Amino acid sequence: MNIFRLAGDMTHLISILVLLLKIYATKSCSGISLKTQELHVIVFMARYLDLFTDFISVYNTVMKVVFIGSSLAIVWCMRMHRVVKRSYDKELDTFRHYFLVLGSFILALLIHERFTFQEIFWAFSIYLEAVAILPQLVLLQRSGNVDNLTGQYVFFLGAYRAFYILNWIYRYFTEQHFTRWIACVSGLVQTALYTDFFYYYFLRSKLVLSKSWASLFK
Repeated sequence: MNIFRLAGDMTHLISILVLLLKIYATKSCSGISLKTQELHVIVFMARYLDLFTDFISVYNTVMKVVFIGSSLAIVWCMRMHRVVKRSYDKELDTFRHYFLVLGSFILALLIHERFTFQEIFWAFSIYLEAVAILPQLVLLQRSGNVDNLTGQYVFFLGAYRAFYILNWIYRYFTEQHFTRWIACVSGLVQTALYTDFFYYYFLRSKLVLSKSWASLFK
């Protein structure tokens, strides 16, 4: 494992921990898209079909279990927790995410590396993950107000994909038979979707920082 993949896994894990912190500490899921979280459940379930058939390493297995378990826990809280579900912005979270699922599955049937059950669902998970953030970004745009923890969650999620692009570049030049071009292209598309959010996130962070420094010298 190279440093870029490790950094990607860690920032992905941090994004999930930040989201869980927001939900359990504030007892609120305001600003969080349930549609995006449900898409992430589908992504992990489809990608890790090999969990009980192929053992790669303890680290690999643990991370798969953590991602599946945490995504299910988040969806359960937003749907079933008596207090948390009251804060869900159902009126704003109206993105028709089932179109993303259907489109990704059709694309996986048409464009894949090998026509096998596991490879089709792997490609499907890659395509779906690339666009899974769309309901979240639309929700943030509609609400017009991003709290600190929600902003950090989306930021770390975007950083995870950026690190994985570096991981793929590194593997392309260091591994003789690295051919995961589907993941590379999908990762670029996904990172591009975060560009607008990153722009406004850094502007907001710069504004908050400048106000903090100004208050210190009053």
